[in-house]
Parts: sequence; C-alpha cells; structure tokens
Amino acid sequence: MVEITAEDTERVELLEIVSSSKMGLKILSKEQLQRLATLVESKDYSHDVEALISKIELLKKINNRLFDLGEGRIIL
Repeated sequence: MVEITAEDTERVELLEIVSSSKMGLKILSKEQLQRLATLVESKDYSHDVEALISKIELLKKINNRLFDLGEGRIIL
C-alpha cells in the first residue's frame, strides 16, 4: 500500500483549488504558486505519459503566472 505524505495532501489540495474554477491559477498567491510548482516538480510521473505531459503543461502555466505577478501585471 502506498503511503500518503503531507506533501501529497498539500499538492492535491492546491491542485483542487486550481481545477475547481475557471480562475484556476489566478486564485493562488505567489507563495502558493511557488509551493505548487515545487510539489509538482518533485512528483515522479514517468510511469504515465499523459500525466507527465499534463505536469509539463501545468508547470508552464504556473511559471507564466509567476512571471506576470513578478512583473507587476495584474491579470484577472
């Protein structure tokens, strides 16, 4: 049986926030986005090609949002 860690729980909670509305990544703060990026990057999805592709696409979106926040752009 696979043990669920605190990081797994945190990652799932943040991903649920992202997927729960159209606003998605715009709801999260900069710190939450950075934490989500760290958690997603550390998770190994090499066993599932579709999940790996989704991971890469999500990381691109997170990085774009972090760039917008860093540049002082307010995009809602």
